[in-house]
Amino acid sequence: MALLTFMGGVHPPDHKELSSGVSIKKASPPSRVLIQLSQHIGAPCKCTVQIGQEVKKGDLIGEPTGFVSAPVHTSVSGKVVALMDAPNAMGRMVPAVVIENNGKEEWTQLRDNPDYMKLPPEELKGKIKDAGIVGMGGATFPTHVKLSPPKEKPIDVVIINGAECEPYLTADHRLMVETPQDVIEGLKILMRVLGVKKGYVGIEANKPDAIEKMKEAASGIRDIEVSPLEVKYPQGAEKMLIKAITGRDVPAGGLPMDIGVVVQNVGTAVAIYEACRYGKPLIERVVTVTGLGIRNPGNVKARIGTPITELIEDRGGFADSPVKVVLGGPMMGFAQYTLDVPVTKGTSGVLVMSEKEYVPSGKFGHCIKCGRCVDACPMGLMPSMLSLFAERGFYEETKEYNLFDCFECGTCTYVCPSKRPIVQFIRLAKSLVKR
Repeated sequence: MALLTFMGGVHPPDHKELSSGVSIKKASPPSRVLIQLSQHIGAPCKCTVQIGQEVKKGDLIGEPTGFVSAPVHTSVSGKVVALMDAPNAMGRMVPAVVIENNGKEEWTQLRDNPDYMKLPPEELKGKIKDAGIVGMGGATFPTHVKLSPPKEKPIDVVIINGAECEPYLTADHRLMVETPQDVIEGLKILMRVLGVKKGYVGIEANKPDAIEKMKEAASGIRDIEVSPLEVKYPQGAEKMLIKAITGRDVPAGGLPMDIGVVVQNVGTAVAIYEACRYGKPLIERVVTVTGLGIRNPGNVKARIGTPITELIEDRGGFADSPVKVVLGGPMMGFAQYTLDVPVTKGTSGVLVMSEKEYVPSGKFGHCIKCGRCVDACPMGLMPSMLSLFAERGFYEETKEYNLFDCFECGTCTYVCPSKRPIVQFIRLAKSLVKR
C-alpha cells in the first residue's frame, strides 16, 4: 500500500538518529526562570504578579487580554524578582517575569478528575483554555480558539500531527513511543469537545516504533486510525497533512476549519490530557537538544522559562566546534545571537550546528529561472516571482502571487542553486504589506 503524501516537497537529510533513540530525560530545575508573557499568536498577557510576591508552581502570572490569547503560569515556586522586557526567539522584545526558584516545588492547588471524559464539551474546553495550552509544534496558536469554530463551519475530522518532518527534531517521536496512551486520550478529548466521530494520527514512516506504539494504544477504538505517511518535508504542515490523510484541499487564504478539519500537535494532545485529567497548566514541554555541536544529543522535559544555556549544559555542553544555535529545526527555526533566551511553549528544539554540518550562506546570485522552487513548493506558489518582487521593493505586487498562502517552510531556499534567500525575501514582503 502506497504511503500517504502531497505534491511537491523535498528530502533534506534528517539527522534524527542523533536523538530518536534517547529516552526523554527530566531537565534539572532551573535556579531562575524568565517566563515571557507573549508565548502565543495573539494578544499578549497582562501581568498579574508584583516584584517580591511569592508564587507556587502553576500559579497564574499572566492573564489573557483577548479571545485569541492564552494565560501564562509559573513553572517554579519562589519569589518574583523582576518584571522586564526580554528578547524572544525572533529577537522581538516582549514583557517577561523573572522568578527565583526556592527549590520547594510547591504546587498550586490542582483538581484531579478521573471521570474527565464525562464532563460536558464546554467544560473540557474551559479547562484547556485555563491551562494556557497552545500549538506546541511551533505555531503557538491558542488551542481553545481552534476548538471554537463558528456554527456554519462544522468539524468532522480531528488529526493529531505526529509527522515531525523538520530535520533533527524528535520530541514528538519520543512522546509517541513513551506516552502513546496520553496522546490517544488527548485526541479523544478533542473529538468530544468538537463532537467529532473520526480521528487520525499521522506519522511519517521513518518512525516505525512510534507507529507500532500508537496503533497498540488505539487498538479497539473504532473511530481512531493511525496513518503512516511518506517521509518528505514539509509533510507535517497542516495543509499538507490534511491533503495526505483526507484528500481535502484547504482553499487559498482559508483555514482547515473551512473544510471541517482541526489539526493538533502530539505535544499539544498530551498537554490537553494532563489539563483535563489532572488540572495541570502548561508549564513544561519536551525539547530536542541536538546537533553535532552537542556532546550528548537527546530530548529533555524542560520547564517553561529555563534558559537555553542550561539545556545545553544538561546534555553535556558544546562539542566539536559549535558555530550556530537555532531554536526549532534548520528549515523553519530561528538562529540565535544569545543563549539567554528561555524555553517557551513553542520551543520544539535547540539545534547546535558544528562546522561539519553548517554551510554559510555566503553571497547569493541572481535568479536563473530554473523553476526548482516552483516544483518544490508544497503550496503550488511561484516563490521565484515573490522573491524577485520583494528584492526590488514591489511589495504590493506580491499579493497577486498569493503571498500570504506561503507558510515559510523554506523548501524554495533549500533547492535554489543560486542560494537565494527566497523565504527571507517573502517574510520581508509579508511584514511590509501587513504594515
